[in-house]
Amino acid sequence: MNAIEAIYARQSYGHLKPDAVPRSEIEKLLEAAVQAPNHYKVRPWRFVVVTGAAQERLGEAMAQALQRKNPQVERALLDKERAKPLRAPVIIAVGADQPSEPRVVAIENVCAAAAACENLLLAAVDRGLVGYWRTGDAAHDFEVKDFLGLGVERELIAFLYLGYPASEPAKRERPGPEDRTIWLD
Repeated sequence: MNAIEAIYARQSYGHLKPDAVPRSEIEKLLEAAVQAPNHYKVRPWRFVVVTGAAQERLGEAMAQALQRKNPQVERALLDKERAKPLRAPVIIAVGADQPSEPRVVAIENVCAAAAACENLLLAAVDRGLVGYWRTGDAAHDFEVKDFLGLGVERELIAFLYLGYPASEPAKRERPGPEDRTIWLD
């Protein structure tokens, strides 16, 4: 598959088989991710691969985050939050470093990490995988970030849910760039 085909084929798709994704496949996705451009070559991305029992622990951390935000939350909503990490056989949480030197701007690190996410998702398409990118309130919770080893100093910009498709994703029409583009001559 060439790059243009992968771009057009990539879409968020959450109907995944429970089949494990081999570590070797995940490593290939991470290799593609780190080819993203980044200002001053600071490599600001951090990846946390979450599988197996760690997904249940992440779900518990996410449920606790929801309860901290809303102490009166209903049990059904806590259970739903707790189950989110179980929707895919692998989740890759992606963090972005804060600048460690004056010439680096924080938004550039976030953008570089986001570019790494897109590289990873495009590589997943090429490898026969599908998934989706989520954040939500849990991505801003200091204890969820701490659970993932990202600490409070990093931005948690993505939960990439990945797996093999349970069925063929339907083709979706997407709008073109015309209404979002200004040409200056």
